[in-house]
Amino acid sequence: MASGLEIVDDKSPICIPFILGRIKEQQRIQQLNRKEHLGSDAGNRRPFVIGLNGVQGVGKTTLVGALAKTLQLEYGLETLVVSIDDFYLPHADQKALAAAQPDNKLVACRGEPGTHDMKLASAFLEAVTQGRPARIPQYDKSAYAGEGDRVPESQWLGVNGPGQRKVEVVILEGWCVGFRPLSPMAITAKWMGPSRTLQDHDLKDLEFVNWHLESYEPITAMFDAFIHIDAEDLEWVYDWRLEQEVNLIRERGSGMTHEQVIKFVDAYYPAYELYSSNLRQGVFADKLSCHLRIVVSKDRRVKETFII
Repeated sequence: MASGLEIVDDKSPICIPFILGRIKEQQRIQQLNRKEHLGSDAGNRRPFVIGLNGVQGVGKTTLVGALAKTLQLEYGLETLVVSIDDFYLPHADQKALAAAQPDNKLVACRGEPGTHDMKLASAFLEAVTQGRPARIPQYDKSAYAGEGDRVPESQWLGVNGPGQRKVEVVILEGWCVGFRPLSPMAITAKWMGPSRTLQDHDLKDLEFVNWHLESYEPITAMFDAFIHIDAEDLEWVYDWRLEQEVNLIRERGSGMTHEQVIKFVDAYYPAYELYSSNLRQGVFADKLSCHLRIVVSKDRRVKETFII
């Protein structure tokens, strides 16, 4: 490729059968429930909600684009892809959060759990899953010299509106989607153990992020299935992010330096160190075979798959 960066989609052929199988099972359960409640509307089918997690640079954008296209065109399923990034706090609220926690580097800028507007995310997904009209929030990462800000609501696109097909599948993707809060004892144990970035932060600052992760739980509870694109070695995220910047410089003439890339990824990496091991065990406590974990090697190609 001219860009020098090739991400091969060898993941959607694995994900599509998994998704279709879970949708079929959901429909079977819904049909049984309708038979038990004779007055219900047989056509009122709740959208199927998928959470998708993958470290930065692993190829989430390529994957969700392929999944949406296949589900839409080949299987006729009206599919909506939403990014957790579009629920970042507005610029003013992010600045206020940073000012209220002046010594907490984890919330000095957008990124870690706690820097998203989860009330907005929950309200949006509740509307979509109930078949009501909703507008998709958008976030402009280039605003305020890269600090970012929410796009005015007047520019948000709508779904489930008059004349539009009802959304049948929702994919919520993001680097921290599916992360679940840990106990104080577990946070302390990880902080005291070997790590790349955790000891760069005060324990109370990690606990602050962990406390905010509680507000993400209502979203996780909405998932009918989960896909986790996992790296055999999490530290490859530094190399993958650097590759992206090298290509940006080649194509656009500007991008982050090597040192800036490390600093950028360091802002996210504590959450990887805290929550990835639990995520690998499965995001659901009460749903069997609903979590697909795909492990990739350094070239981002599939190495192993697990159904949890």
